[in-house]
Parts: sequence; structure tokens; C-alpha cells
Amino acid sequence: MLVIDVPATTATSTMRWRVSTAKEVTGGLSNPNKMPGYSYNIPAWECKVGSALRELTGSVCSKCYARKGRYVLPTVKEALYRRLACLQNPQWVEAMAFLINWYYVRKDFGHFRWHDSGDLQSEEHLIKICQVCILTPEVEHWLPTKELQIVRSFRQKYQVPHNLTIRASAFYLNKNPVKAAEDLPISTVYTKGNAPENAHLCPALGQDHKCGDCRACWDKGVKHVAYPAI
Repeated sequence: MLVIDVPATTATSTMRWRVSTAKEVTGGLSNPNKMPGYSYNIPAWECKVGSALRELTGSVCSKCYARKGRYVLPTVKEALYRRLACLQNPQWVEAMAFLINWYYVRKDFGHFRWHDSGDLQSEEHLIKICQVCILTPEVEHWLPTKELQIVRSFRQKYQVPHNLTIRASAFYLNKNPVKAAEDLPISTVYTKGNAPENAHLCPALGQDHKCGDCRACWDKGVKHVAYPAI
């Protein structure tokens, strides 16, 4: 397995950015109230697997939270698409790493979520995320995804950084992810009365919809996290 390469110039230049410039290059971070740290979101309308599941009754995506509420506000939707476009900027990796490290030092947070809305767009997208993880070694990263073919192709060639937990998300309510999840930790969504056995049940619903002290989603050792459907 190959280790993701981070060019030496990128590794040594991430501290020479200004916050304003890094936000311009990346589109800026999001700050979900539920989370213990920051995130990066892109439009759920551009999900590949998710958009197909959107049309299927009983799928997790059929009532996608990221296609309603505040996500449809013009200013929010514009910001989501701006971040999506920013992924093509050749300086995106180092600008993103700078921002995450900057917030880590000044805001004292050590956990980052990829895509509180949206999902992986390509293998190149995943490679860039891994490069960011390598450049932010003090931060634990969590990437929930339904793009399991992208992840599978990547893992056949590259090692996943030690501080990145890729968690395969289930396609359908009350069901585990497909076989393509292989040995990845998983997450599922269950309806009332159908909580799965031997899973870590997300406590957020009972604590003001916040993670609180829970960090199970970021923990590779927690093989199954289950969320209640709301």
C-alpha cells in the first residue's frame, strides 16, 4: 500500500497563510452546533449515490436533512456550491490544512467532520482529504460516506491516514451498509423500536441534539454507530 504523498512545498507552507485568504481558497469551514468542532460541507444535491437513493422509499436519503431547512436558503446554498467549486483550486489542500490547524491551536478543538452535507465526488477528492489529514496530525477526522466504490478503489492503492476514520453509511433504514463496506466501521439509521443490537446508539437526541462528550463517530474501534431516525 502506498502512503499518500504530500509535496514538501505544501508541508512547509501551511503556516504562511492568512485566515482570510485560506477561507477564500476553500470557501471556509462550517460550524454545526451539534459537533465538538468544525466541518466542511458541500451541496447534497451533488451527491452521487445519495441522489439516486433520494428517489427510493425507505432509503436514508429519501428525507435528506441537507436538502431542506436552512440548507435551501439562497445564501447557504450559494456557500455550499462555492465550496464545491473550491475543491478544484490547486491550493485547496494547504489552505484547508492551515485553517484546521489554525482553529485547532486557537479554538482548542481536536475533532473535524467531513461533509455535514454532501459526499465524496471522486477518488481525487478523497486523496485531497487524506493529504489534509496528514498535514493536521493533531486532529481526529471523521468521514461518513456512501461512496463506497470510491473508497474501495482508494484503499486498494493507498493507506488511510491514522487520524482519519472513514465510516460507511447505510443506504436504507434499519439495514447495514452493503458488502462494499468491507471491513470499514459503519453507521446506520433506525426507526423507533428497531435499535440494532451491539451498536453504539447515538446519544444526541437525549442531550439537546449535541454530541456532548461522545466521540464514537471518530473512533475506529467503535464498529457500529446507530442514529435514530428523526
